[in-house]
Amino acid sequence: MDKIDLCFTPATELLGAIHAKELSAVEITSTVLNRIAALEPKLNAFAHLAAEEAMDVAALADNALAKGASLGPLHGVPVTIKDLEPVRGMPFEGGTYLRRGDVAAADNVVVSRLRKAGAIILGKTTTSEFGWTGVSRSPLTGVTHNPWKLGLNAGASSAGAGVGAAAGYGPLHQGSDGAGSIRMPAHFCGVYGIKPTYGRVPQSPMAPSDSTVHLGPLTRTVADAALMLKVMAGRHPDDQSSLEAQPADYPGQLASRARAPRIAFSPDLGHARVDPEVAELVRKAAELFETELGWRVEQVETPWGPKGPELARFFWPAHFSRHADRVAGFRDQMDPGFVACIEAGLHITLADYLKMRIVKYAYCAEIHHFFEDWDFLLTPAVSVAAFPATQLQPDHWPQHPWDWMSWAEFSYPFNMSQNPAASIPCGFTAEGLPVGLQIVGRRCDDLGVLQMSAAFEAARPWASRRPPIA
Repeated sequence: MDKIDLCFTPATELLGAIHAKELSAVEITSTVLNRIAALEPKLNAFAHLAAEEAMDVAALADNALAKGASLGPLHGVPVTIKDLEPVRGMPFEGGTYLRRGDVAAADNVVVSRLRKAGAIILGKTTTSEFGWTGVSRSPLTGVTHNPWKLGLNAGASSAGAGVGAAAGYGPLHQGSDGAGSIRMPAHFCGVYGIKPTYGRVPQSPMAPSDSTVHLGPLTRTVADAALMLKVMAGRHPDDQSSLEAQPADYPGQLASRARAPRIAFSPDLGHARVDPEVAELVRKAAELFETELGWRVEQVETPWGPKGPELARFFWPAHFSRHADRVAGFRDQMDPGFVACIEAGLHITLADYLKMRIVKYAYCAEIHHFFEDWDFLLTPAVSVAAFPATQLQPDHWPQHPWDWMSWAEFSYPFNMSQNPAASIPCGFTAEGLPVGLQIVGRRCDDLGVLQMSAAFEAARPWASRRPPIA
């Protein structure tokens, strides 16, 4: 196999080749690491690359296979971890000078499960400062570049994960999503990302954001995401919100559906601005479910939609205001937008917060009542294609000191409501920049979102499309 092709090969295929002893874990890992070494000066997707450790683990994986040991479901497959999750012995800095030099003492639950499944951890991928924004830069690591066009936003906060998936840094990349941070990189980088139901993948430690952060995979194929999610999912005592139900056999049931789904489509959630080119690509993608799959899609009103912006713009600064005591000592080393966001939350009282929580819960109830009539909702994943990563907003978009969410109005509603939601590539702009379709499912129907994604992928495969970077 060509070495570049090997770097883009799905995990589902690598596993077959490893088990058949056609490829070794050492060969796969070294090939991927060579590609990373060649491209990283341009892309900057890694906060920490653990090449030597990865090669040592790959050698152990090959020795285990040679001795006939029982192999895990990800045996010998490379994976990356976002630098908002701890990995034993690796830097744990979160894109900020406030944590520069921190090293994790232990793996968190997800990392431990990936290791136990046989995955080989390549290192830590970049994130925006504390994951606060959807733009791929941080004061500590600088700009992480979109592989479709250098200098443009690759999405965040799972910036390096999205870039790694797009650029052939192996097949599996862990991300997290508190207001779109899996789905935005998937959209901007032209890969697949799914934010599962809240609690499906346990957190350790739990994020202090009122139950909105979801951990999930970014991959080049839906089957790879299903495989990785099954390994990551399942209850754990560290996370009291983790779901009791064991994960379904996501990889084994991708092609199964008992009946035709009831599919709703909203181009704007009743309030969101969307660039015309993005809107048209998403509209055509929604139509595909009717024209090629034979499932009815109905454009609907979402009366709860316009209520979301006020909630998002209240809770985002409210939660990040917990860093206010550090601003005085680190202001010059912090993202100015992050500082503005923190300071916007300083006037919020406990009474304000509790009152707005009541409004939030009513809003979430409306979303769940909506899904009593629909199995899935289709929307744009993001309102715009990639724009310069040095900016919080595109030039043609309303400017604001910290509000990047104006171009990401489709993400945060489903963090608050905890529904599963995915971004799947659905086309390219005239400039060759990727656009994502968002597929939202009922709470706990992660399998359904994966099945819908797999059906769309089969009708419009995209994994053969690679960014132009050498």
